Amino acid sequence: MITFYTIINGLLVLSYWLSIAYITLRILIKRRTVPSAMAWLLVIYILPLVGILIYLLLGELKIGKLRYERNKAVYPYLTKWIDHIKGDQHIFSKENSYVASSLFQLCEKRQGISGLRCHQIQLLNNTNDIIKSLIRDINLAQRNIEMVFYIWQTGGIIDKVAEALMAAARRGVVCRLMLDSAGSVHFFSSQYPALMRDAGVKVVEALNVSLVRLFLRRMDLRQHRKMVLIDNYISYTGSMNMVDPLFFKKKANVGQWIDIMTRMEGPVTIAMGLIYYRDWEVETGERIKPTIKNILPFQYSSSYIQTIQVIASGPGFPEGVIHQALLIAIYAAREQLVITTPYLVPSDDLLHAICTAAQRGVKVHILIPRKNDSMLVGWASRSYFSELLEAGVLIHQFYGGLLHTKSMLVDGQLSLFGTVNLDMRSLWLNFEITLVIDAKNFACDLARVQEDYIANSKLIDVQLWLKRPYWQRIIERLFYFFSPLL
Repeated sequence: MITFYTIINGLLVLSYWLSIAYITLRILIKRRTVPSAMAWLLVIYILPLVGILIYLLLGELKIGKLRYERNKAVYPYLTKWIDHIKGDQHIFSKENSYVASSLFQLCEKRQGISGLRCHQIQLLNNTNDIIKSLIRDINLAQRNIEMVFYIWQTGGIIDKVAEALMAAARRGVVCRLMLDSAGSVHFFSSQYPALMRDAGVKVVEALNVSLVRLFLRRMDLRQHRKMVLIDNYISYTGSMNMVDPLFFKKKANVGQWIDIMTRMEGPVTIAMGLIYYRDWEVETGERIKPTIKNILPFQYSSSYIQTIQVIASGPGFPEGVIHQALLIAIYAAREQLVITTPYLVPSDDLLHAICTAAQRGVKVHILIPRKNDSMLVGWASRSYFSELLEAGVLIHQFYGGLLHTKSMLVDGQLSLFGTVNLDMRSLWLNFEITLVIDAKNFACDLARVQEDYIANSKLIDVQLWLKRPYWQRIIERLFYFFSPLL
């Protein structure tokens, strides 16, 4: 006689296998790379129930219905502004070097806007200098200040930035601050959100992490941009979060975080502003309405130094543009390629492009930190070393702290610079920003910074690497298999 419990057990087993079949079909139907699809299939088959839960939480890019609708609504509005800006040729530049021309053509085709002029650009590689410059510009602001950061951690010199921002709001400057919920969790548990709001600063917690939203939106989708916009004319971006390296992640035992930022003046700020306006409306529902007066305060200035293209990524932005830009830049290299990244987990296409560059005679340097704050990424990165070293790539391990700079320098002319790590999360998931800078003088400044990193690094010896213990190789290969998910 079939008991009630036997029926329940049979229904549970059937439900489980139907769920497995459903998730398998979803993985196969969606256009993924083969390594990514295989990794997800392994997860759901070797981790019963848990694998299904992980996939439902992290397997697909869901931004939530409300954000989707807001993004859909803001797109034509900002497209109209881009079309309006195109009518003023004073802010654009069509001149590019040989190494940059194909990349700028790609960006114009996919993003609908050509390279922008920049009247002045400054590379800042010292935290104190960055903060002093930022505070000076905040104190001089007259109309508006917009900021977005992944991490804002109170304490040390960062509190001076908060004080300057609150003082600006009190004197009538419109101040908006958008911070990632997960990255800035300590900030939102401090007194500063209330203090800032009382002073008149609009503070927004982006991509709020909540159990209520667990299955409605992908929780590991993060606002990873770092941008400051002042009076629609001055802008900052780069790898630095709003943290004091003397206090940040002291217990991680990786040393101080090493970052660089750029300070720019001129029309390039327009493109960064439109990205910010879109992020702000998608997150808050509030539309920032630029006007002729504040969006083109420099339209009749004819002097410029650099040509810059701004690339944004994340849900709602052209898919895979940053990945394409990196590939084109690598394949354009003829003499030298220098890559700096804290997390080295490249796609197969990027790995192949880097190895091919070295094999065709390009001198390729990759700079990574000796110690990493992510054990998973650290082991996954090591799994790529053998192939890179065999191709002739020079891998430098930085010993002066956690090298957090994200940059690429091609033939001493073309620079890619911003918030993007060389991993799947930055390339395909998070909200990121990258500058493509076609300028010899900026490239020289970046080269000097990279040379300083190399001087404080140790080159991995190929022969010693090949003699590493087999247990390390096993761990590396294990994490390599899961690298598409990191």
